[in-house]
Amino acid sequence: MLSTPAYRPFRALAAAAVLLAAAAASQAQALPPGVHLGMTAEALQAALPGLERVPRPQRLAGGLAGSWRAAPVTVSGLSFEPVFYFGGGQLRRVEWAAAAQAEPDLGASAFADIVAWGRGAFGPELASSDPGSDYAAWVQGDTDIYAQHQKSDPHRASVRVVYKARQLKDAGEL
Repeated sequence: MLSTPAYRPFRALAAAAVLLAAAAASQAQALPPGVHLGMTAEALQAALPGLERVPRPQRLAGGLAGSWRAAPVTVSGLSFEPVFYFGGGQLRRVEWAAAAQAEPDLGASAFADIVAWGRGAFGPELASSDPGSDYAAWVQGDTDIYAQHQKSDPHRASVRVVYKARQLKDAGEL
């Protein structure tokens, strides 16, 4: 019987191993400890001392610039590079992107692992799929989180996870 004292250390060890594996798999999905949308670049640097400035920041709509990056993390065999986007002096978006063209499944298993993590962290996703991509999205408070699997071009297959500040529009802006 597994509840006998002789088996308790094994159960504890097995539970710890499962938690460690889950924590490692979620590194590319969850915001790093101490990081939150709305913080300044100085606060981000204090929270993540190993940050590097991006030589040529990618510019997005709304004045966002991907100006900082952290060391890549591996999830399901893919190397995800985190990039931190600022607008108006505040962190507005965090994006992890991984090239998947070298993977036999073009990143499908990594995307499935991320969606499973998202379900556990945020609940059921709003999903869409077409022949070229898969998409899963969640909302948590004032943050939109989504995962995208781009598979239409096998030479440019990728998986992304994005946290971004939620921008609500009133009827006059639509």
